[in-house]
Amino acid sequence: MRRKPATVRIAGWSATHPWSAVALWVAFVALCLCLGTAAGTDKISDEESGVGESGLAGRITAAGEFPERPEENVLIAARPGHAFDAGTAGRAAQDLSRQMRSLPEVARVAPAVTAPDGRALLVTVTMKGDAETADRRVQPLLDAGAAVEQAHAGLRVDQVGTGSTAKGLSESLGEDFRKAELISLPLTLLILLVVFGAVIAAGVPVVLALSCVAAAIGLSALASHVLPETSAISNIILLMGMAVGVDYSLFYLKREREERRKGVGRLDAIEIAARTSGHTVVVSGTTVIVSLAGLYLADEATFASLATGSIIVVAVAVLASLTVLPALLAKLGRWVDRPRVPLLWRLTMRSGDSRLWPVLLRPALVRPVLTLAVSVGVLLLLALPALDMKLKQPGSDDLSRDIPVVRAMDRLTAAFPSKGTVHQVAVRAPAERAAEVEAALGTLLGRTAGNALFAHDQTPAVRESADKRVHTVSVGTPYSPRSEGARDSLELLRAWTPEAMRSVPGAESAVGGKVARGVDFTGHLEDRMPWVVGFVLLLTFVTMAGIFRSLAVALSAVLLNLLSAAAAFGVLVAVFQHTWAEGLLDFQSSGAVVSWLPLFLFVMLFGLSMDYHVFVVSRIREAASRGAPVKAAVREGITRSAGVVTSAAIVMVGVFSVFGTLSMVEFKQLGVGLAAAILLDAVVIRVFVLPALMAALGRWNWWPGDRRRAGRPDARAAVLDEDTRPLRTVPALGPHDAGRPR
Repeated sequence: MRRKPATVRIAGWSATHPWSAVALWVAFVALCLCLGTAAGTDKISDEESGVGESGLAGRITAAGEFPERPEENVLIAARPGHAFDAGTAGRAAQDLSRQMRSLPEVARVAPAVTAPDGRALLVTVTMKGDAETADRRVQPLLDAGAAVEQAHAGLRVDQVGTGSTAKGLSESLGEDFRKAELISLPLTLLILLVVFGAVIAAGVPVVLALSCVAAAIGLSALASHVLPETSAISNIILLMGMAVGVDYSLFYLKREREERRKGVGRLDAIEIAARTSGHTVVVSGTTVIVSLAGLYLADEATFASLATGSIIVVAVAVLASLTVLPALLAKLGRWVDRPRVPLLWRLTMRSGDSRLWPVLLRPALVRPVLTLAVSVGVLLLLALPALDMKLKQPGSDDLSRDIPVVRAMDRLTAAFPSKGTVHQVAVRAPAERAAEVEAALGTLLGRTAGNALFAHDQTPAVRESADKRVHTVSVGTPYSPRSEGARDSLELLRAWTPEAMRSVPGAESAVGGKVARGVDFTGHLEDRMPWVVGFVLLLTFVTMAGIFRSLAVALSAVLLNLLSAAAAFGVLVAVFQHTWAEGLLDFQSSGAVVSWLPLFLFVMLFGLSMDYHVFVVSRIREAASRGAPVKAAVREGITRSAGVVTSAAIVMVGVFSVFGTLSMVEFKQLGVGLAAAILLDAVVIRVFVLPALMAALGRWNWWPGDRRRAGRPDARAAVLDEDTRPLRTVPALGPHDAGRPR
């Protein structure tokens, strides 16, 4: 007797011990959350995330172990429609300073400084404690500023700093994500309700996906102590977890439900679903995980964090589909189809072949070459804007101006440019050379003093470490981080710094800061991208060739994925590098795409699209292996898999589109890019390009392995395909079949 596959054995145990399986899953999720909460998270620091010269500047600065005290900048200026009165502003500054000094959270209050144009005052307040907790302790300072503003009519008091900025952004963006969650969950439930026509069947994938997200967040916190995590990782886990968690559950649940509708017993239906859908989930999940592993080749801490979080949540989603989902289906039985929504239930349970899909597939099967040429041409036209793609790091310029603290930052930078875009010069040298380093930095600052590329509203102060080995100085520029002026000032400062330090033996210098990090990060990605892309393409080719034993299928999978990814990038550039969609999506165009997005998006698309490609091509190959002509096999494979693939694609597009409503432009771009790619892949590629290509290739689709055997039965295709009836090849036995001869 052939040994059952692991997916069937696991599902069989879960189905016959449902309470134990559910209890183990709940315990697993709770343990992950508890351990993650207890361990805390290790965030990526500037010196860990930096690359190139800016990364070196961060490491030099970190070596100085400077005591970092959180600082708040309080700007006193006239309200719109009021004239600035220096006397009134001076009294307000004195009142503010007195109130600030009385607060236990304040360490020092500097004297008020007049802006270069004489129309604002700046009071710098240094807080006690560390910068990490400043946002939780800054409220008394904000209250003091509000009281001074209320007491002095005609004046506006803005506060921008370590704590106030973090607090303002977290509150605004936190509310943003809460709204997204409130939209995404009902939307996903509504889509699944339309798919299944029953409330419990629609709720099971969502509940399971949420449990996967919770477990993955806890596990990622543990993993952060090995690979520090980026602040966006929880959002990425939510995005990926809801997408793949719902998809994998949907594949499994629809298969089990279909078998029950055919009269198969409950446990036998679960076993068939485990043999077919379970195998597809394992293959797809493994492919996604290995594709995401390509991000490690980027050799950058942020990408390593994104890869780790995404891999964890995909692995947990696969585990949930194989273990606790069969237990839930076994315990629920036919109650999974309750309560029913009358009209939707009749639509989902309608029997007979689809009439829509054969009509949609007719052009690709009747005139495959013409359809292929037209559809590929359309995708290439969509991809055309990607040739003009510009990359930049996200920054304060990309934040919504609807956020109060962001508007306050703009007003502060306009009045005091040195508080806006700042370059950080860092020097490490022997302690005995400290005087020479300070002299060299003085010479460097002297060269910036007469140049319009640099800010001159305040004299930069040189900081010296306790051991006198590290010196740093901040040099401001009046330009925004994304402007050409900011980049020109960086290039000039990087040219001047080595010249100034040439007179100091043994000195090591570097120029960092936000602008420098963006420039270096983009350059680093351009260097590493060929390695990552090559790894993913090679992996996709090898995986598809191994699954289908066909080089033609493997090569076509790579080419089709490249085509859909290029079209998605073209949509991304057309939307976000121009201004026509600003009102529609509520953003301000920076004229560029967030620099980390194309590489991450490319890897995610190749992984996720394999779900559908493996699923659909497996079904086509199974039909061809039974002796069906190629066009008939394509029609049957796509038609019979259309329902579940379309449902899964709609769920993914819905989840990703919600991220396009967020305020942060990087998440807008991620959501729009993924939604566009999945939509193109599910509609254009699957309805037109794939069937037309396979119809045009004919028996060469299975070259070299199966081209001569296309008309002979192939049991392996039945195992790979989710919709296949494995009872025709390897009968599935239920508990009541014990002792029955095969």
